Amino acid sequence: QLVLVESGGDSVQAGGSLRLSCAAAGFIYSYYSMGWFRQTPGKEREAVAAIYPAGDSTYYADSVKGRFTISLDYAKNTLYLQMNSLKPEDTAMYYCAADPLVKSGRAHGDVREYSYWGQGTEVTVSS
Repeated sequence: QLVLVESGGDSVQAGGSLRLSCAAAGFIYSYYSMGWFRQTPGKEREAVAAIYPAGDSTYYADSVKGRFTISLDYAKNTLYLQMNSLKPEDTAMYYCAADPLVKSGRAHGDVREYSYWGQGTEVTVSS
């Protein structure tokens, strides 16, 4: 069983930065795909970024490429999302998730394949 707890969400001005953390109770293995997703009211949950260390691969949504960076600290059993140059459209509830099977063999953003989810942390970006 893997329990994920997000933190780091806050209200910031456009152009600012935040770092989200996802602490895992239980081990994060290199063969998991670990991802960050976000959701706003009335919209479907969308992938933001993912990392699959065993395959040495990462995934970023086009909307965040060059601004967000996903990373994993095994010593702290924690997943991070560094978010720079934030925009109002980045406002959402952010969730971390784990896919222990990784059928695709690479980091991916397929929400249906992630079986462990955190409760979310809220990010608000004002213009």
